[in-house]
Amino acid sequence: MAELTMPRKRRLRPLSWLRPGTRGAALAAVVLATAILACLLVPLLWPLDQSAVALDRINQPPTWTHPAGTDDLGRDVAHRTLYGLRVSLLIGAVAALVATLIGGAVGAVAGTVGGWTDRILMRIVDTVAALPHLLLGIFIVAMLRPSLGAVILSIGLTHWLSTARIVRAELLSLRTRPFIDAAISGGASRVRVLTRHLLPHVLPRMALATTLMVPHAVWHETALSFLGLGLPPHLASLGNMINDGQRSLLTGAWWASLTPGLAIVVVTLAIAAVAAHWRDRLDPRVRAELQL
Repeated sequence: MAELTMPRKRRLRPLSWLRPGTRGAALAAVVLATAILACLLVPLLWPLDQSAVALDRINQPPTWTHPAGTDDLGRDVAHRTLYGLRVSLLIGAVAALVATLIGGAVGAVAGTVGGWTDRILMRIVDTVAALPHLLLGIFIVAMLRPSLGAVILSIGLTHWLSTARIVRAELLSLRTRPFIDAAISGGASRVRVLTRHLLPHVLPRMALATTLMVPHAVWHETALSFLGLGLPPHLASLGNMINDGQRSLLTGAWWASLTPGLAIVVVTLAIAAVAAHWRDRLDPRVRAELQL
């Protein structure tokens, strides 16, 4: 009688990121890590006052001393870009976290309670989703004093909708699982079922939603600052730099806007690539294809 053997469990390669389908994600992760490290170490490695005005070097083209040139106030563009990227990434991360918390709370209540509560909350989500996010963000900032907190609140109150829908859909799917029925049959309360059995399965999706939201938050902050409704003008952010650089374009100083614009594009694309790879790894069908 032939001996029955269980199939060996497939494992991921230790260097699976070197596979052709993941090299782009690995490159994006390196770019993102380099940008974050440069933003954190710029005060130590480049100890200059990013807001100091030098009228003797206004709109100088890129040189060895100033790799990205200077702006219309003589400030080093590369130095201010690192500070602006630092501020923009901070705003994007905090605002994405705020939006995830709001959307997660709404989605958890809708998916757990159900009934009329679910219908009312989803109608609120549909109503807010019908409004242009940028216009709604402009209205929120205009009602408040332009500051770091106002920008974060504006982004958080306009970007929580997708997270609410994701959490609600995941909870509605999990509620039909046998282990949830067993927990309810064992006398577990609705709060205990949510905190002990449902949320641990939803947290990876919420973390992924937060990561995917950071590029949108950075672009939202950039748009608000470009319109003069974001951070105060003396603070370096990528939106403020592009807004200041548009005046230099009339004099031919194209470098004042090019460097912060490239920083936005490269960093947000890197974040999106890393998050997309993470999303593919969470998908069981894609993860099965990556196994050997």
